[in-house]
Amino acid sequence: MNTQTPSTEYREFETDIVIAGGGLSGLSAALTAAESGVKAILLEKMSFLGGAGLFPEGSLGIGTRYQKEKGITTTTDQVFARVMEFHHWRCNASVIRTLLNESGQTIDWLTDHGVRIEGIRTMFPPEKSLQVWHIFEGRGARLVKILSGHIKDMGVPVLTGTPVTELLIDDRGMVTGIGAVDAEGQAVKISARAVIIATGGFASNKEMLKKYVPDVSMPGMAKLMYRGPAVDGRTGDGINLALSAHAALAGMGTLAGNSPYLDDEPAIRQFSGPDYMKQMRCALSQPFLWVNKQGDRFYNESFGSVFSDVYNAMTSNGGLMWSIFDDAMRKSMVEEGPLTPFNAIVVPGQKMTALDKGISKGIESGFAFKADTIEELADKIQVKPEKLRETIEKINTCADKGYDPEFSRKPEHLVRFNTGTGPYYALKGLRAFFLTLGGVQVNPQMQALGDTGEVIPGLYVTGQDMGGLYDSTYDLLAEGSASSFALSSGRIAVRSIIESFPAPTIDGD
Repeated sequence: MNTQTPSTEYREFETDIVIAGGGLSGLSAALTAAESGVKAILLEKMSFLGGAGLFPEGSLGIGTRYQKEKGITTTTDQVFARVMEFHHWRCNASVIRTLLNESGQTIDWLTDHGVRIEGIRTMFPPEKSLQVWHIFEGRGARLVKILSGHIKDMGVPVLTGTPVTELLIDDRGMVTGIGAVDAEGQAVKISARAVIIATGGFASNKEMLKKYVPDVSMPGMAKLMYRGPAVDGRTGDGINLALSAHAALAGMGTLAGNSPYLDDEPAIRQFSGPDYMKQMRCALSQPFLWVNKQGDRFYNESFGSVFSDVYNAMTSNGGLMWSIFDDAMRKSMVEEGPLTPFNAIVVPGQKMTALDKGISKGIESGFAFKADTIEELADKIQVKPEKLRETIEKINTCADKGYDPEFSRKPEHLVRFNTGTGPYYALKGLRAFFLTLGGVQVNPQMQALGDTGEVIPGLYVTGQDMGGLYDSTYDLLAEGSASSFALSSGRIAVRSIIESFPAPTIDGD
């Protein structure tokens, strides 16, 4: 059994690897260590494991057994070329290549441990999709349950409710362990050959967001919503620990934008809450008509599912949008379903029978509006009435011609408004994000790098605590990259640590 017994007097541990954080990267690292016969201890400051890893729908993988069974021939070369083009090479190419190389093996490793792949999904047409997003049966929650179950079965000590408070660093600048505080408030010291940071970034640290992300406090910008869970431990602990060892940072201003979301918090309820909230979020992104604060269109509504592009467009338009539709459009959503999906949560053909309840709730809460005339609706959302009518008449002209000369919306999405008879509806949408993408600079072995580019011995960084893997925005073309990078980086870090161990001595040498 892979166990360690703490001192009853000093609450001290000694192990090979100590892992700070029990999300996807921490869980994959802990299981990889156990399977390699290496002693590890996993610490998680929350009372439960999984963190943000409870929520992904799937993960990127290239060359997996599942893809081969389905005749999908996407290669790492193809994905790497697309990723580097997207980021204009303003990213850590060597680390990205390493993570992409590992991605298929990671998916196969998960399936060997009982994770089932429900299918390959994409938000793009076949000619554009890389066909790499493997959807997990039971989503992230099932994945976390399986990984944590194996870790428990293999005897890896797991300390929940135990935040890491410091890195132990010797006179040579080598990281030799961590200090923490356990669930009972007792100090804990863990000496280790290596430390893996896996704390998931700083998505719920408002002060760090203000410091590092310019979009948060831009003048005239509507508030930026966090789409994460109501209770979230991602407060930048790992990044700040690494800074205490003089680590270098990269990409700290980059977020995984996820827009639009209804102006109703916590936004995660629109993702995993009651049906009426999910359907309202789906209605918000339908390709009927989106306008900005001035009442002008600003985006191709056919691509409302491409959430990173929506985030960028909304950022360029004050962070706010209004989704406008008439009663016939409302009725079509209720009786026939949406034209475009909301992730895999509400999909075309799925009747939105809870939408009317959602509209009523939204009117009470102030993020939905209903009016008998276009002018009355415009007054309610503080848009000039003549501008909103002009914009609606323009989209009707597009619908009559079957062509959108402004933003090239798909012809099948050019639905004509009834401009004579109401009611009309408006839903208020704000920018939202679900991950920070900046963090510590690392090399392909997941070793942390110092501010002069040198390796910080004994310190490894994984998942969303890594920085420099994205340019200015999340790469949705490489669908599922964030969870993939988290899972693969944990495995790579452990293998790198094992390779750094001194070779065993042979008697007589």
